[in-house]
Amino acid sequence: MSSSTPSAPVDEIADAAPLSLCALEPYVPADRLVAEMVPPPRFDSVRFRTYLPDSNQPSQSAAVSVLEGFAGGLGGAHAVGGARRGFLGFGRAKAPKAPAGPRGVYLDGGYGVGKTHLLASLWHATPAEPELKAFGTFVELTNLVGALGFQQTVRTLSGHRLLCIDEFELDDPGDTVLVSSLLGKLVEAGVALAATSNTLPGKLGEGRFAAVDFLREIQGLSAHFRTLRIDGEDYRHRGLPEAPAPYSDDQVTKAAYATPGSSLDDFPHLLDHLSRVHPSRYGALTDGLTAVCLTDVRPVPDQSTALRLVVLADRLYDREVPVLASGLPFDRLFSEEMLNGGYRKKYFRAISRLTALARDAKRLAEAV
Repeated sequence: MSSSTPSAPVDEIADAAPLSLCALEPYVPADRLVAEMVPPPRFDSVRFRTYLPDSNQPSQSAAVSVLEGFAGGLGGAHAVGGARRGFLGFGRAKAPKAPAGPRGVYLDGGYGVGKTHLLASLWHATPAEPELKAFGTFVELTNLVGALGFQQTVRTLSGHRLLCIDEFELDDPGDTVLVSSLLGKLVEAGVALAATSNTLPGKLGEGRFAAVDFLREIQGLSAHFRTLRIDGEDYRHRGLPEAPAPYSDDQVTKAAYATPGSSLDDFPHLLDHLSRVHPSRYGALTDGLTAVCLTDVRPVPDQSTALRLVVLADRLYDREVPVLASGLPFDRLFSEEMLNGGYRKKYFRAISRLTALARDAKRLAEAV
């Protein structure tokens, strides 16, 4: 494959050219997928005490109180007796049956109200060893099932005290049945659940497929959770200046060459490359990057491409990788049809996160 990295300016001298994401096709073994089910770097140090509730939104403070109590209730004895489990969870005693009623909490609210912060805080506050807790996005959970198989995933996770699922969204009927079955098995094994989403449990899948045909599965999912509504505005833009306007190709290229560990790619070529890399590998694709520099940002051509870009945006945001770009601003990535469709909340989340990362990248452009 020929590199899509733009040429360096003739007047620029650099010790090393930036990386090209289009030249990378990382392999991620199954054991890494399991080992990485922890809060991402952005949320490694968050705690309930570092969450700053909006004084105008009492539901935010209320959610903290409920989650602190939920975490405290997970400190009792577990079937594995606190013993360390081996990879893939063999050799453990069977967990007790779960108590009646909801075995989890479900944080519902718009993007940018701090749901992931609270979910990661719950993971940190739960009194169990890290290997007895799991944290991952919905996409990462379904990818784990794809890598290990359904039964092996059940065995791997059934000895956990807590499973946290971020960005819980159902995109197709297959995922509905898969996740409903998986969570049912885990609840039976005594695993507590916590999830975040922009969609109430009973509304998952609405607008994307014939949800009425899978109503039983969706209602089954809802029964596992107590819903906590978190109101508020996007904290990433609360009281902050607008994201910087896109830069020129020359500015982006110079910044990439001046920033060790950065990548430089043409946006259309990167979108094409993402179609050949499984979304479960997007985290590995961004390993070690200090910045992502993109030229010729333009509207995303179709929904499949748009959903892949959403996953990449999530992984970059998790890892706090700034994004410097030329072309169109990020709020023009998705068409009006996309923004009004069934995946609109995913697209708004991506715009919000990319805008925050673009703001972080402003210093890179100003340094050259």
